[in-house]
Amino acid sequence: MSERAYNGPVLDWPSPANESRRRAGSSTTQQKERPAEGRFPLIAFDQIRLSTSPRYRVRGLLPIRGLAVVWGPPKCGKSFLAFDMLMHVALGWTYQGHRVEPGTIVYCALEGQQGFEARKVAFEQAHLETFEGEVPFYLMPATLALVADAAELIAAIRAQLPDGGPPAVVCLDTLNRSFTGSESDDRDMTAYVRAADMIRDAFGCLVVIVHHCGLEGTRPRGHSALAGAVDAQLAVKKLGDGVLTCTVDLMKDGPDGETVTCRLERVEVGVDDAGEPITSCVVRPEVASEGPASALVSKPLPDKLRLGLRALAEVVLNEGTPAPPECHAPLQTRVVHRDHWRDECFRNGALDKEAANPRSDFQRLRQKLSTRCLIGERDTMVWLTGSGA
Repeated sequence: MSERAYNGPVLDWPSPANESRRRAGSSTTQQKERPAEGRFPLIAFDQIRLSTSPRYRVRGLLPIRGLAVVWGPPKCGKSFLAFDMLMHVALGWTYQGHRVEPGTIVYCALEGQQGFEARKVAFEQAHLETFEGEVPFYLMPATLALVADAAELIAAIRAQLPDGGPPAVVCLDTLNRSFTGSESDDRDMTAYVRAADMIRDAFGCLVVIVHHCGLEGTRPRGHSALAGAVDAQLAVKKLGDGVLTCTVDLMKDGPDGETVTCRLERVEVGVDDAGEPITSCVVRPEVASEGPASALVSKPLPDKLRLGLRALAEVVLNEGTPAPPECHAPLQTRVVHRDHWRDECFRNGALDKEAANPRSDFQRLRQKLSTRCLIGERDTMVWLTGSGA
């Protein structure tokens, strides 16, 4: 294998110590300043320079490069939100107050391809009536098995994008429709992550994967190899009345917790050959502190949910411990094990041990409180969010 010069980013921060060493002009320093070459370059300490290039594609939500997962339960609006956010990137428009670094989007619509045309027209009608010029957004609607097809997909993108320029983002919607094997198998998931990394490395871009949640609704579905590899993880929740939230529950090189609130608005985009209306949805910003999301959270809770929330508050007060880093909970949050909360729910009447399926009852209680943003969960740990609690 022939050697190639290292062209990757380096870090640079000017400091008196660095300048002093450079001025010294010793043979050691001269040796360190030789160009780093080969597949595995060694960069001398004094050559590490701080890059000032942007860190985010969407400030606080999507990194400029790497792997990001947008996840949530079925029919929660995650695909609509991902499309809307990436259209703002393509157009260079600020996204709900978040600065955007514009760039070309390749969107692999692998689930619900038939509805994507209507989604595009809905966005066009809502935002592009007076827009002139080309939108650097490209749809890839073919079936895809990422592990087997990654190299061919990369070649197709290179061949078809204007001037051969690289995309800023490649979106895979969804993981399930581009996956072969078992999502719970470490080898299959690791192979998938490596294939996504191939796309990232080929273009120096961000790869966004739209993904479903597991049965419990507390994390992305499948093996933890995916969560361990991502640079950002965004959770989408449907609150009701068309309102949904998107929260950063993991950002590798930035703060977690950034949230945007939206409303899915159904619109008519045309009429089919049988005379039936064709409908889709557009994403509208929603101010949670004033809009329906806040109203939903503030509604009086049913008795069972109120008792469940009270049980959690009691257990947190008596047994809560500081949240470990892997929970990605807000600072100074105290957490408890889910089983301890469940036991208190049985004790105070929120759950009935004699019910036909108390385990399912507890799962439904958790999901309803989570939907109202009243609790947070990560694996087996749970905590109060403070939203109306």
